[in-house]
Amino acid sequence: MAKRVQARRLDGIDHNPWVEFVKMASECDAVNLGQGFPDFPPPDFAVEAFQHALSSDFMLNQYTRAFGYPPLTKILASFFGKLLGQEIDPFKNVLVTVGAYGALFTAFQALVEEGDEVIIIEPFFDCYEPMTLMAGGHPVFVTLKPGLTRDGELDSSSDWQLDPTELASKFTSHTKALILNTPNNPVGKVFSKAELELVASLCQQHDVICIADEVYQWLVYDGYQHVSIASLPGMWERTLTIGSAGKTFSATGWKVGWVLGPDSLMKHLRTVHQNSIYHCPTQGQAAVAQSFEHEQLHFGQASSYFARFPQAMQRTRDHMIRSLQSVGLKPVVSQGSYFFMADISDFKSKMPDLPGDVDEPYDRRFVKWMIKTKGLVAIPVSTFYSVPHRKIFDHYIRFCFVKDESTLQAMDEKLQKWKKELRP
Repeated sequence: MAKRVQARRLDGIDHNPWVEFVKMASECDAVNLGQGFPDFPPPDFAVEAFQHALSSDFMLNQYTRAFGYPPLTKILASFFGKLLGQEIDPFKNVLVTVGAYGALFTAFQALVEEGDEVIIIEPFFDCYEPMTLMAGGHPVFVTLKPGLTRDGELDSSSDWQLDPTELASKFTSHTKALILNTPNNPVGKVFSKAELELVASLCQQHDVICIADEVYQWLVYDGYQHVSIASLPGMWERTLTIGSAGKTFSATGWKVGWVLGPDSLMKHLRTVHQNSIYHCPTQGQAAVAQSFEHEQLHFGQASSYFARFPQAMQRTRDHMIRSLQSVGLKPVVSQGSYFFMADISDFKSKMPDLPGDVDEPYDRRFVKWMIKTKGLVAIPVSTFYSVPHRKIFDHYIRFCFVKDESTLQAMDEKLQKWKKELRP
């Protein structure tokens, strides 16, 4: 065609790092510790709920309410209403989406337009920037700063902090929204109540919407507590809280997500939803509704999946941390999420000239080298930064530790070989 084919809003956002590294992992038969998904089954009650949805009411094969299967929106309203301290209307304050990814896209399309600024805390989940750009917005970045390394101790994600003065300087008359991801991907930081109060005060002062990506809210470790910013005084009215059944019930392929918020914001998300996907698969929604009903009966008890699962994942996190240390990687202990980062500064000093393009960040070259020569996959953390900051933070890589015992064993075998190669 002589005419321009693609819309200009796609310019510069066509590259996807997941496609590249997953392809490379497959070609090299490497142990995939990069991509964020469990390689084990969901809990039995969730699997049974899905099976029941497939075989019970034949009408679950048909359309349901466009904005969410009513039993699901009702249980979400009930469950999260108690946590947020709000009376949540299941038909006005809840929207079911195609995963949390769909929730994010719907929120950006509904609320961000040409000239709007969106504050993004980096490192950030990589879709935030392209979704801002596709909506016509301008991303404004504020960076979490790592703390000082303590001799003999592992770094912690809690050491990564926002500079209050720098954060405040990012708010202008053009700021429309701030996106907050807690627990954070890739750092694994769980924002404290004091940090959330700082963000909340600035959002209120400047009349800014907060998009709270809280998909890992149940995956919090070492006694840390997740706090939803929508639960703070004055924040429900200006916050969209995004959740994920995939992360909640270890079923990422179900692609059931949701947004909770005031009707003054939600009505605009419903407009985007009804003019794009219109409807999410009914059976998946029914299975998630039944899973929440099961969990509500056990909530707050030792038998709760939301209690048992993070305990199990803390053990796999600690296993992976110990194993990676054996070859000289320096993990940053995460407070929450599926992930932790590892510092590769020592490798950067000892072997700075790994193959790769001249302008390619070191962590990308290191990950490619690790996949090809060590059979282990991670994700370069520079992927989660804005272009000006990628070279500054290119001495970290991200690992996913929500993996099966067999995967951990395969990892350990690769690391044992690597360790032997390090011996003089």
